[in-house]
Amino acid sequence: MTRPVGFVGGGQMAEALIKGLIQAQTLTPEKIKVVEPVDQRRHYLEETYGVHTVPYLEDFVAEVEVFLLAVKPQVMESVLPPLKNLYTSQLIVSVAAGLPISVYQQQLGNNCPIVRVMPNLGALIQEGVSALCRNDLVNDADLDYATSLFNAVGSVVTVDERLMDAVTGLSGSGPAYVFSFIDAMIDAGVKTGLSRDVARELTIQTVLGATKCLLGTDIHPAVLRDQVTSPGGTTASGLYQLEAGAFKATIIEAVESACNRSRELGKN
Repeated sequence: MTRPVGFVGGGQMAEALIKGLIQAQTLTPEKIKVVEPVDQRRHYLEETYGVHTVPYLEDFVAEVEVFLLAVKPQVMESVLPPLKNLYTSQLIVSVAAGLPISVYQQQLGNNCPIVRVMPNLGALIQEGVSALCRNDLVNDADLDYATSLFNAVGSVVTVDERLMDAVTGLSGSGPAYVFSFIDAMIDAGVKTGLSRDVARELTIQTVLGATKCLLGTDIHPAVLRDQVTSPGGTTASGLYQLEAGAFKATIIEAVESACNRSRELGKN
């Protein structure tokens, strides 16, 4: 059974979810409410997706069964106090990075079922991946419903909350690492004589094709790497330079650094 969902915040991630939910027919526009203080943004969401928007949380609290908190972590402290005064028994779903479930329990009370979610940028084109965790008050039906919401914009995994900072460092921040790699590949193509347009097309399709080779299989990436690495060949020479520059170690350290920063944000 579909439940009316109230989005608190109408920004980029909220729009990605709204678009995905409607396209996947998980929810109809009539089942989606959005509270968004910016007039221009509200009008855009109404005209583009046919959803109902309001400027204040109080205007639709009685109409929704799920609150989806889609605001930045630093904005959450201004959202939770008024929500506490209006909360009855709705499922709380939050996509705010770094904030542990305990923050919501402290602000809203210990009787709230809470699902914490870490989506990523791919949700904008319905190719994201989201990690979910829950507190003890979220039953299997609630978790399944939350999962269905994020399946509309990609794939979903369920993890223990202690692993959410690792998820943030890996998949939440991960698109930025991939974009940096792609940017470097394009620049390398230009340096070796290609036009930027050709280098860009070659790079993006190469990354896409390599990724699709792994999708739906259990093949280890190293196996495919070895298949395209001939002894003494061009690929072996390029891989040597990556290892000489500590490429793998740098990626691991980047993920660990983002993970640690997520922990810091949660504590603050």
